[in-house]
Amino acid sequence: MPSKRYKKALTVVDATKTYPLAAAVEVLANFPKAKFNESVDVAFKLGVDPRQSDQMVRGTVPLPHGSGKVVRVLVFAKPGGSADAARAAGAEHVGFDDLIKKCVEGWSDFDVAIATPEAMTEVRKLGKVLGPRGLMPNPKTGTVTDDTAKAVKEVKAGRVEFKIDKAGNVHVAVGKVAFPAVQIIENARAVIEAVVKSRPASAKGVFVRSATLSLTMSPPVRLDLKEFGVN
Repeated sequence: MPSKRYKKALTVVDATKTYPLAAAVEVLANFPKAKFNESVDVAFKLGVDPRQSDQMVRGTVPLPHGSGKVVRVLVFAKPGGSADAARAAGAEHVGFDDLIKKCVEGWSDFDVAIATPEAMTEVRKLGKVLGPRGLMPNPKTGTVTDDTAKAVKEVKAGRVEFKIDKAGNVHVAVGKVAFPAVQIIENARAVIEAVVKSRPASAKGVFVRSATLSLTMSPPVRLDLKEFGVN
């Protein structure tokens, strides 16, 4: 059953219309406030078949103003330069055999996993453990690299990953409701542009079928993406 606050929010947004990005952010600002700093999320319904490998939509994008979230980073690296660099860059967990063992046992107290190419020979075996949680390092998202310091800094500065789910949807957090409106707009713009550009060559017809902006506990605000070249 919808809460009183959610019902009140429904009176603020017109569910029959689409809003330009700046106007949508204004609507969010007028929603009744929750007792915590809600996340601002962009969600897309894409016109691709995620079951087809050539229609996979995945990538990363740096948020100009960060996500507002404290990102806990794990780095799989054998002792040496890459491990030392990861620690110096601020990674919370750095190790190899010890961390692999903890993950096998079910531990997942981190938000992003990074691995060196050398470490991936063993980390690859964690696919069934980390994959379902979206935590598996991947070269396409910059999380398999020898430059662990750069990867750690980018993730902590607000580089976010987007990936299509089995239903053809993409969800990305673009900040917190307490951010100034201009920062939410610029973060959301970066994500929308990145997703629009990620259209697979094999995709037919309409790529972005719909997109919405919402808070953690709010109704969605439908976006008009004409400004991004989406009709």
